[in-house]
Amino acid sequence: MPYDVVIVGGGPAGLSAALALGRARKRVLLCDSGPRRNTAAEHIHNFVTRDGTPPNEFRNVGRRQLTPYPSVEVRDAGVQAITGARGAFQVALSTGAVEARRILLCTGMIDEMLPLDGFRELWGRSIFQCPYCHGWEVREQRWGYLARGVEGLHFALLLRSWTRDVVVFTSGAFDVPEDMRDRFRAAGIQLETRPVVRLVARADRLEGVALSDGASIPCEVLFAHPPQRQVALVDTLGLSLDDGGYVRVDPMTRETSIPGVYAAGDLATRMQGAIIAAAAGVQAGAMLNHELTAELAASGGL
Repeated sequence: MPYDVVIVGGGPAGLSAALALGRARKRVLLCDSGPRRNTAAEHIHNFVTRDGTPPNEFRNVGRRQLTPYPSVEVRDAGVQAITGARGAFQVALSTGAVEARRILLCTGMIDEMLPLDGFRELWGRSIFQCPYCHGWEVREQRWGYLARGVEGLHFALLLRSWTRDVVVFTSGAFDVPEDMRDRFRAAGIQLETRPVVRLVARADRLEGVALSDGASIPCEVLFAHPPQRQVALVDTLGLSLDDGGYVRVDPMTRETSIPGVYAAGDLATRMQGAIIAAAAGVQAGAMLNHELTAELAASGGL
């Protein structure tokens, strides 16, 4: 008997979708394997009732809260391939093969570490992407921002909500428009165009940013937005992606360019966060339930 939905990925989006579908009595298989998207993060923040929760604890609680729903099954299994079509997908798992009427992708994104000495070691400890997720804990410290292009410069202005000490590092890779320089000066933000060569740390915590001429800028917290890429499974499906490389979905139903395949969470948006992913998962679960219920009713299957 096929599953109504196979969910690929057991983070906030996948768990929330499984909960919504389980409460609607749909037969669901949640597949979760491999490293967490937020492996380096020490806590989840900005998630009401779960602020400060370690990611592993969050997942354990989420799984426990699925246990009252007998139609939901969780497997620690990787999804290796998905073939077939809407209503009759074949899903190859690391533990065997199953069939599904629908697929929901909640695989997150892979962050590409910048080729900068010390970056990987400090990622998730002193280097962050989102001040809403991590800014409070490091407020009023000395912050830096590794800008990778003109389009990201406005982000530095946002950081002033948490600290008065902000330095923008461009490494001279692009020209900073004069109007943006004026905005930085007005906000008290320092602009540093000398090339960054390495990060200076002690006991896994950032202390400074070393420049090409031997100078070092004191810095305790660094924000960066490294490139992101889809997991291999998403690449093999040939889904339509937007200009940023994120999966295109219908904003209401969360369906992708392949009929019957849906997506929720970080793989479909640059606006990323645990609670945002969870909300998208609930939305996808509800829309899948609506569609499946209508389909079963029309066929006399209810």
